[in-house]
Amino acid sequence: MKNAPNADFLIFDLGNVIIDIDYHRSLNLIKTLVSPSFHSRVDAFYSTDFHKAYEKGLIDSPTFRDDVRSYFQQDWDDHKVDELWNSLLGKIPAERLDLVSKLKQNYQVGVLSNTNEIHIEAVNKMLKSDFGVERFDALFDWVFYSHEMGQAKPSKEIYLQMLGELGALPDRVVFFDDLEENVKGAASIGIQAVQVTGPKVIFDYFGNV
Repeated sequence: MKNAPNADFLIFDLGNVIIDIDYHRSLNLIKTLVSPSFHSRVDAFYSTDFHKAYEKGLIDSPTFRDDVRSYFQQDWDDHKVDELWNSLLGKIPAERLDLVSKLKQNYQVGVLSNTNEIHIEAVNKMLKSDFGVERFDALFDWVFYSHEMGQAKPSKEIYLQMLGELGALPDRVVFFDDLEENVKGAASIGIQAVQVTGPKVIFDYFGNV
């Protein structure tokens, strides 16, 4: 393997690392359904307290849906809220999972993602229909979801919690994430952190193994 990292664990974010996502797709879809006077509220959606709380598992899915309806002053049913919320999800390119499978021969591989129950249920359905597996646990040695950990990137706490469960020193972990702030958060405690700025970054990092 070219460029084999000096590490024991390879940890991957999900969004735009394993799964293609488009945050603006959801926002633009919502904008077609609400008054223009709400468009600034749409743009601020991801920074709302209730979104952050849901990502950390501090509120449940029914509460999150109610908060969405209240925030946008809409009477969308649960299915509509989930449809809008999940519209940011794209496909899981098979070559990325093939790469993970190859890397698993020499490293322990894992996922660390800021996510939530509604997204993960949709992703699990995608995994089942496209790859015949129930969840990421079948493909990775470790799966860390923010809503199950009570923490979210880029806080140091989530990385420290992950290291504790791995039983690993930070410099024995390589972490891949698309967002600069998450990469900086991991690097701040000594994890080897790589920003994924495009679909070829991981393949190039490993020398197209």
